[in-house]
This record gives sequence, structure tokens and C-alpha cells, in this order.
Amino acid sequence: MRAAILTVSTRVSRREAEDLSGPKLAAAAEEAGCEVVGMEVVPDDFALIEDRLHHFVAAGCDLIFTTGGTGLTPNDITPEATRSVIQREAPGFAETMRAEGLKHTPHGILTRGVSGIAGRTLIVNFPGSPKSIEQLFPVLAPTLKHVVRTLRGDSSHHESDRAG
Repeated sequence: MRAAILTVSTRVSRREAEDLSGPKLAAAAEEAGCEVVGMEVVPDDFALIEDRLHHFVAAGCDLIFTTGGTGLTPNDITPEATRSVIQREAPGFAETMRAEGLKHTPHGILTRGVSGIAGRTLIVNFPGSPKSIEQLFPVLAPTLKHVVRTLRGDSSHHESDRAG
């Protein structure tokens, strides 16, 4: 499972803040069995987010996880850039993450992150906080092997895909 991590933050891209959520997301992906083949930081810029998502899809990444830019401020445009790249929605990931987030804080419903498929790549938007990644990644992790296998065209179910 080849994964890329894209941190969306103008402050981090300008080196005004440290990227805490990108490395946390990469570690969670690796723990789930992913090979992280790319990690980048971009500012809250629609064209740059869109470009990097297209780049990772073209590079053959199975999974792209973004962090940041999913809130309510005018600069939070990661969901819109992601929608411009995906061809098919896969809303269950984002919906489940919001539901899980709500268990931890009423603010869990404020993330506007989306999830969908571009080619044979699943893209999932995470909030930009390390704590939220700790809380939310575990709800996706058990599905990732099956997701990658089905995106590659294998619709059979395997015992090793089951959460346990």
C-alpha cells in the first residue's frame, strides 16, 4: 500500500509553524502497513493542493491522506480542491471520521473533509490537528488493505482484511 501525506497549511509552508500533523499521519499510515512514498507541505492554495493531489495519483499512490484546510475559515479549501480531483465520492470515510470526532468533542462535526476516488487512488481529508489524527485514523485503518485491493480490481473478500 503506497501512501502519500499532504499537509495543507500556509503557516507551516512559510516555516512559521512546525508540521505536527503530517508526521503523525505518516506514522499512523506506516503502522497500518502503508509505505509512505511522499510527504509534502503546501499552503492553503487551491491550485497547489490540486496539483499535488494529481501528482500523487499519477505517481501510482494507492492512498493519499491530507491534513489541514478542512475547517470553516475562508482559507480552508482542501475539500474543494479534493473534489476537483476525485471522480467518485467515497463518503463513508469522511462521515465515519466526523461521527468518531463527535465522540471526543462537539467540534468534531466542524471538519468539512471529504473522501473519494481518483483513478485507483483513495483520497481522504483529515483535520489539521495531531490529536484528531490519533482519534480518527484508527477508524479507517482496518479497511485499508481491502480498499487498496478493490481499487486494483479485486472485489473478493479476504480474512486478512477483517478488523481484529
